[in-house]
Amino acid sequence: MKHDSLYIIMPAYNEEKNIGTVIEQWYPVVEKIGGDSRLVILNDGSKDGTYEKIRKYQEKYDRLIGIDKPNEGHGGTILRGYHYAVDAGADYVFQTDTDGQTLPEEFWQFWEKRKECGLLIGYRKKREDGISRLFVTRVLRLVLFLIFKTWVKDANTPYRLMNGKQLKKVLKRIPDGFFLSNVLMTVIYEKHHLHVEYIPITFRPRQAGKNSINMKRIITIGKQAFHDFMRLRHRI
Repeated sequence: MKHDSLYIIMPAYNEEKNIGTVIEQWYPVVEKIGGDSRLVILNDGSKDGTYEKIRKYQEKYDRLIGIDKPNEGHGGTILRGYHYAVDAGADYVFQTDTDGQTLPEEFWQFWEKRKECGLLIGYRKKREDGISRLFVTRVLRLVLFLIFKTWVKDANTPYRLMNGKQLKKVLKRIPDGFFLSNVLMTVIYEKHHLHVEYIPITFRPRQAGKNSINMKRIITIGKQAFHDFMRLRHRI
């Protein structure tokens, strides 16, 4: 009987202080699932030693894949990772980030439900990453409802498990390099009733290093996202 394969997709930008711990925490997940499962980390043009550390860990972990590429932002990077996973024939694709805010031990409740849903997404019921981020999430929820007429509980959570075959179809609706690709993806799953379930997760503060997105950058991204969402609202 064929094992279900899992590809874990992680973007990384200037995560030299976190990347080793994150690999050591998450690699056992793909090792336990086995088969053709892989941990894929995409280095998004980091200016520190992130990629060098990934390469060193590759010497020890044969299921670890490091991809080095020019900087294109979080959304474009995870889209590239998703395409890589579905093109490789992954049965399931899971995405999380490399800042240490999420916990691998909470993954297994997602894996147990993998046959039931198209998208299993973490719901950050209690966030520990600052009140400003909580405010942004609530504003985003309202904006998505006004534009797409779809209520999304937590659109941008970097903790999501997807069926590979269904994800391949959804990706065709998302423009290449789209910055808030996880947000648009969640809207597509909800709008087309593709079996979405939210599961409460822990969401800790960043464990080390600096966040590359500050409030000024969030506002800039938000303005651009509003225009992009308006442009796409009848096309998804």
